[in-house]
Amino acid sequence: MKYLLPLFIMILSLSCTQHNNVQKESKDDIKLYDYDVEEKIKSLGIDLPEANIPVANYVNAVTTGDLVYLAGKGPKQANGEYIKGKVVTDVTIEDAYKAARLIGIAQLGALKDEIGDLNKVVRIVKVMGMVNAEPGFGDQPEVINGFSDLMVEVFGERGKHARAAVGMSSLPRNIVCEIDMVVEIAK
Repeated sequence: MKYLLPLFIMILSLSCTQHNNVQKESKDDIKLYDYDVEEKIKSLGIDLPEANIPVANYVNAVTTGDLVYLAGKGPKQANGEYIKGKVVTDVTIEDAYKAARLIGIAQLGALKDEIGDLNKVVRIVKVMGMVNAEPGFGDQPEVINGFSDLMVEVFGERGKHARAAVGMSSLPRNIVCEIDMVVEIAK
């Protein structure tokens, strides 16, 4: 009887240690994707740009807890020029779609700069897409789909997000669209 209590304590202690190790391993070894997200981006022929240095009193991204809030970005081309104009009046819906996709690439670059590894993306949570258009224009979703389609191409189901696609009478520097987003990441 006097040996049973120490034996019971030893078994309980060993059991707790093994349980804690299993929990630690499963938390640390969570794999969100069955592919490498950054390799997927390369396979799409995309080279991620480094995030631009903000020209005003803001930052590209703010991380709080497991959420990353990315500042709005415009469609900056490789030559440094932005795609400008109002959709339909100056820019076709198809070209505006491409501009939104270009913003998606810039946002992925800013996100990578913020978190280091895009494989840590749990989900694209929320996207706010603004389209520079004349009053009466109603095809904002077709434009912002350029961004949303890219997120799904890269992250699969985890790229599907809540979204707003709205028209604006003007945007900064007359850019064709601006998009910001919120992303959940694994810590």
